[in-house]
Amino acid sequence: MSRQGNSRYQPVLSSITGAIGQTPLLELQRLTKTCEGRILAKLEYLNPGFSKKDRIALQIMDDAEKAGELSPGQTVVELTSGNTGTGLAIVCTTRGYPFVAVMSKGNSMERAQMMSALGAEVILVDQDPSSIPGEVSGSDLELVEIKTAEITQKRKAFRADQFTNRSAFMAHYQQTGPEILEQSHGKITAFCDFVGTGGTFAGCLKAFKEFNPQILGFLVEPEGASTLHGDPVTKANHRIQGGGYIRPNLPLLEGCLADGYIQVSDNEAIQAARRLALEEGVFGGFSSGANVAAALQLLRGPCRGGTVAICICDSGLKYLSTDLWPKR
Repeated sequence: MSRQGNSRYQPVLSSITGAIGQTPLLELQRLTKTCEGRILAKLEYLNPGFSKKDRIALQIMDDAEKAGELSPGQTVVELTSGNTGTGLAIVCTTRGYPFVAVMSKGNSMERAQMMSALGAEVILVDQDPSSIPGEVSGSDLELVEIKTAEITQKRKAFRADQFTNRSAFMAHYQQTGPEILEQSHGKITAFCDFVGTGGTFAGCLKAFKEFNPQILGFLVEPEGASTLHGDPVTKANHRIQGGGYIRPNLPLLEGCLADGYIQVSDNEAIQAARRLALEEGVFGGFSSGANVAAALQLLRGPCRGGTVAICICDSGLKYLSTDLWPKR
């Protein structure tokens, strides 16, 4: 049952946070014309902050308030590639909390601009000297982590900590996964997701496995940076923003057993994102392209004839300054 009930129209909202979740599920019929099977795409880029991270931002803040971990007017701080920061900026600005987003300069600047417009104080951290602009590596993330910890301590702030906060898992276990099951009438055979924190994959897969243990879960990683699979790192600086940070231990994935792993190259992710826009009219970002590319691999391989669910993680609007979209 959706939070709006059976009414055809949504009620008047008292806060923009009421618009988070209950995103549409779209069958990508045009992209799968030459495949045996279906891809069902959860359009998370239609959330108010244009990404699936709005869900975890709201859950983290709700849970922290209920637990008494947040004081009125206390500063909230988060390490972000931009999407969780945008979600937190939305929640914090509507609830009166100052918010500080700490982000690597390697991420697209549209995200920093959006967070700033929503009232966040955005602190940009220089990339590691060995890194390539636009390609955020694990070493870049370590520098952002140091700065985030410093600011959190100095300002006596509440840190959202999306990489370890269990609320980030619960948002997808309680919401995203069940929504996909309801919208698809439970008729999915597999789920794959490009891994950032691991919260979407772990949360959704737990919901799916409880409903039907035969539903398969596949972790998607960048080609040359598949540390979760245990492969040696040959390409630390990849172009798929929002994940693939070469962190072999992700707390939100603990106890979550993947049924398989898929590697996607930069070019595969980019071409899939462009096809998604041109053929389906869905304007997603790098990680959305990675998910589409991985789902197509599955339909041509172990999931031939099945139904693969994915998330369109964020909007292509956040990458207009990058080479994801050809300049006209």
